[in-house]
Amino acid sequence: MEFDNENHSAKLLRAQIHIFNQTFGFINSMSLKCAMDLCIPDIINKYGQPMPLSQLIASLPIHPSKTSFIYRLMRILTHNGFFSQHNVIENELEVSYALTDTSRLLLKDHPFSMAPLSQVILDPILINPWLQFSTWFTNKDPTPFHTQNGMTFWDCASREPKLNHLFNDGMTYDTQLISSVVIEKCKGVFEGLESLVDVGGGTGTMAKAIAKSFPQLKCIVLDLPHVVDGLQGTENIKYVEGDMFEAIPSTDSVMLKCIMHNWSDEECLKILKRCKEAIGGKEKGKVIIVDVVIGNDEKGDSKLLDQTKLFYDMEMMVLVTGKERDEKEWAKLFFSAGFSNYKITPVLGLRSLIEVYP
Repeated sequence: MEFDNENHSAKLLRAQIHIFNQTFGFINSMSLKCAMDLCIPDIINKYGQPMPLSQLIASLPIHPSKTSFIYRLMRILTHNGFFSQHNVIENELEVSYALTDTSRLLLKDHPFSMAPLSQVILDPILINPWLQFSTWFTNKDPTPFHTQNGMTFWDCASREPKLNHLFNDGMTYDTQLISSVVIEKCKGVFEGLESLVDVGGGTGTMAKAIAKSFPQLKCIVLDLPHVVDGLQGTENIKYVEGDMFEAIPSTDSVMLKCIMHNWSDEECLKILKRCKEAIGGKEKGKVIIVDVVIGNDEKGDSKLLDQTKLFYDMEMMVLVTGKERDEKEWAKLFFSAGFSNYKITPVLGLRSLIEVYP
């Protein structure tokens, strides 16, 4: 009986730790935001070698009364893999910090920097709707974002220049990384195609990368007027303002990069039907989707990857009317829209490349 009591106590304590850990999870996000706001990754990178704590403190734009707190901020960030900690040889009591692969991806001048996307996700305008999450379940609003702001995310982005800029900036860097991997690992996807419409293509980052690697492709970037306003095309890139729910220009192929997860099944069905109309009966016609497929990992089960996909799914629930889908949900959409087949290639980390055939 004593053993059972000890076992029960151990279970209770583990449960308590688990609850504390999940309750305090936001501290990881806020510590990361603080590090980016203070430009800590860029300061350490500029130093050119592991940076002593005293040098870091001297380089930060902080009040003198806050110097003793930087070690504690760096301790949680180091624990979470953003920096590595080293002892300073001349002074064993002092520590120094170096960048890791993760913090390098937060540098402002990194070609694939995730800093802008992380900054927009952690901005109060996207964080505050989470405080309305439980309230949203009791009302008729389409999203918690709507409950918080009285309008949809997309209406807010079109009216608020700051949100529009942060969002487009974040998506630009994200697309630069995705496009480089797509072109490196999935060249066959674009072979034989003469035209492509990048739907919701923003400022044209994906289209530019594709057009550079496949000069035979005539690319159209289709997006809302406030997104493409003032953007200048090139010989094989054209910007067109429009609504993907209404019509998509005739083409061999349609690109939907991180578009579908923003919308409900009913809305995605409309988009796919417009895609099918755009490619018509073309022999090599197809829709190319870059998006999350839940439960689909190229290297087997990964708890971190699975959790990140579930995080993304919850973010879509709170901000917009979309969701992340597993393969069965994707297949149902494709076949309901009248497509005959599809192929999923999980080579993009969090996301997969999906080819959908008429």
